[in-house]
Amino acid sequence: MKSFRNRYTAGHMKPIKRYLLSTVMVCTAAATYAQRGEIESQTYEILKEKSIEFPKADRLLDKVQPAAAKTEQSKVNYRFNDVKMAPGSPTIVPSVAVSSDEKERKELPEPLNNYIKLGAGNFSRFLGEAFISSRTSEDMVATGEIKHLSAGTGPVDGKNSANSNSLFRVGAKYLGASFKLDGGIEYERKNYYFYGYQKQPEGVSVDRDSIRQTLNRFGVKLGLENTEPNSLIDYKVVTMLNTIKDRYSSSEVDWGTNLQTSLPVTEKIYAIFDADAYVSQRVDLDKTYNRNMFRVKPSFKYADELFSLTVGLNVVNETDNGLDVNRTRAFPVVDLDVAPFQGLHIKAGYNGDIVRNTLRSFLSENQWLGPNLLVANTIKNSDIYAGIKGEGNGLNYEAKVAFTGYKNFYFFNNSLSDTSKFSAIYDSGKTNVLTISGEAGYQVNDLFNTSVKASFNDYSVTNIEEPWHRPKFNFSWFNALTISKKLFITSELYTLSGMKGVNFRTGEVRKLKAIADLNLKIDYLLTRNFSAFVNINNIFGKEYERYMNYRQQGLNFVGGLSFSF
Repeated sequence: MKSFRNRYTAGHMKPIKRYLLSTVMVCTAAATYAQRGEIESQTYEILKEKSIEFPKADRLLDKVQPAAAKTEQSKVNYRFNDVKMAPGSPTIVPSVAVSSDEKERKELPEPLNNYIKLGAGNFSRFLGEAFISSRTSEDMVATGEIKHLSAGTGPVDGKNSANSNSLFRVGAKYLGASFKLDGGIEYERKNYYFYGYQKQPEGVSVDRDSIRQTLNRFGVKLGLENTEPNSLIDYKVVTMLNTIKDRYSSSEVDWGTNLQTSLPVTEKIYAIFDADAYVSQRVDLDKTYNRNMFRVKPSFKYADELFSLTVGLNVVNETDNGLDVNRTRAFPVVDLDVAPFQGLHIKAGYNGDIVRNTLRSFLSENQWLGPNLLVANTIKNSDIYAGIKGEGNGLNYEAKVAFTGYKNFYFFNNSLSDTSKFSAIYDSGKTNVLTISGEAGYQVNDLFNTSVKASFNDYSVTNIEEPWHRPKFNFSWFNALTISKKLFITSELYTLSGMKGVNFRTGEVRKLKAIADLNLKIDYLLTRNFSAFVNINNIFGKEYERYMNYRQQGLNFVGGLSFSF
């Protein structure tokens, strides 16, 4: 939504600039989780794809933030995504920004946009990746990617904690006279093992096949978007179909469609209408659960040079035959953005929603979930927030305080029947979450980029003992340094603390040790076509536990070569 309402778009769409392409690097790092007033589950995914650029022009949906910074100022791109957990996979590639492939493609002719990358490291690690693009016409581009990451051994019992992740993705974008059409298909396969079992007596081994898990995920996405700045109605519609299936007879088919529109009422007042529709079917232990959600969100926005004010209503209907739920809730939406002077915004607001949870979203956050999982939505009864945001002279900063009240807020903990697998636990009463967060970034041309983020979360629960496995404090610090036209260094430090877990069999509550993870990546351009890279992860070498009983790999690395063509 943010990217839709605050973007480029064109005056008169004529020549299309050369499009830039770089790799998709997905870090399944052991992780951090942050809350910013709502339940979010996002991955540290640095997605860099071929893009078509246009001259800047105003569109209806762009008129949401007054007093924009001067265009000549260097703007730092925030990297502060709330991070999902992928706790089972080792940090094969650190979640760092510009790689040698991207730097090389910025300086070399367009034919070198394609690449092949191969690498290997300790823990019998292998990395293979290829990316290819095809410009079929001035108005259309197609891309394809294949990637495989694997570790033959892990921190517990060798091959019993191995893992692998394979991804295949194709996509295309077409630019028409007044619209943009894009779509893609992707398939992902993850294979890993539930190695969080109790230590076995000497001479007793665990049947490796009995603890194996395989996730197969398939997704299709199609989007249509207006690019005509002078059209009466601005719009964007995206439809997605996702399926996921595991090795234990659990599966889910999920279809969702999102619509965003804006219409001018006067020169400064806009009518905005957003709508979502989700139809989902989940099968678990031969039981079928139909879970649907429909949302309409009409609002009006006033915007001038001093401030903008949005007032609306969020109406949500959800049904779930497994939980015998069929309810409709309405939540007020108020958002105020004041810009007392250029480069500074003071924000405050109030809203509510029903946060949609699915089998796919849960597994993307915690892959150690067991069968017969209870999946239910979370009601965000109220979210009151205030903060400031500013930029100028290469510096961006933001601070925010949010107090949010939930019902059916979820937590993960080791299950009673099998402590090597996790269950979802819901607080059926009221859960209040106080979040205090701050972030800042600074960039010096293309030579140096640094950003920090800190977040404190205080959970007040009603019907459970503790906010199991939810962190209280998150901190991350990212740096990217260009030493020369051939040498690039990126680093990332993150910490996570305040998590607790419980063994329901013994009643023992354990406070997990604080996590501190430092990753470093070095890229060196050898020739016009070849570059070498090395990623060193978890430099402190701590086998920490993001989730109880699951130790992470210590110091690990992967190095290799990349060929661009």
